[in-house]
Amino acid sequence: MCSPVSTHPADNAPAPAPDAGAGRSRPALSPSRATDFKQCPLKYRFRAIDRIAEPPSRHAVRGTVVHAVLEDLYGLPSTDRLPERADGLVPIAWARVRAERPEVDELIADEQLEQFLDEVRALVRRYYRLEDPTRFDPESREAKVEVELDDGVLLRGFIDRIDAAPTGALRVVDYKTGRAPGPTQETRALFQLKFYALALLRTRGIVPAQLRLVYLADEQILTYAPDEEELLRFERTLGALWAAILDAGRTGEFQPSPSWLCSYCDYKHLCPEFGGTPPPYPGWPTGGADESPDETLSDAVSD
Repeated sequence: MCSPVSTHPADNAPAPAPDAGAGRSRPALSPSRATDFKQCPLKYRFRAIDRIAEPPSRHAVRGTVVHAVLEDLYGLPSTDRLPERADGLVPIAWARVRAERPEVDELIADEQLEQFLDEVRALVRRYYRLEDPTRFDPESREAKVEVELDDGVLLRGFIDRIDAAPTGALRVVDYKTGRAPGPTQETRALFQLKFYALALLRTRGIVPAQLRLVYLADEQILTYAPDEEELLRFERTLGALWAAILDAGRTGEFQPSPSWLCSYCDYKHLCPEFGGTPPPYPGWPTGGADESPDETLSDAVSD
């Protein structure tokens, strides 16, 4: 039902101003960018189209390092995945994050580094109280999933871990270094995992048996078992969301949507709601599919 990922714009992609979008990669829809547009279309524009960089936070960088440690941990033989070995992976993961994202280097002062690494170690140790990494081998770590749906929506994401049972059943696992959501926020928290489940359905023809969010801050696990009918409804929801994004891309009308989340937004100085002026709209990108990660550092913390 889905076509292979194309490097050409979808037939219904909006027409930008002459040459405005030429040479810039066309956006894909990731869980984070979908959430951005639902929360505030202008924030989506700043992140996905203008590509205006945001300063990383300490919590976000810590979450990224924790993810790197857990990725490396599952790269070891199962008998080596002991807590003390995980402790030793922390400075290695920190060095890799620094190399890949130089902007974080100035965030942690030399005199604060050991305390920061201890915070990472504490979260990793909490992980051991939730799962025993010596008891199984995941099918994949940090797996990139990408598929273009029939209506032209290009889905892309990175799954922290996929587990496969001998029966072929799949479990999708995502780590969060923040706290688990309350009952009223669980639907929002599961949006990301339903996104990944749909991508796996369309690329492998398999509905994952279980979706699992592992919250390290308060040592909780949120699990959910989707069904195919539910994922098909979710696919239609993403299609409607993408149609709204394309319409905004065609007109350039990405309206701000004020809420309590504005207090945490790094784009307030550019937002008309706070007396700012957005940069001129560069037009909808019409180049090939973007190959760069479509997530931010903060995505590792919570949704």
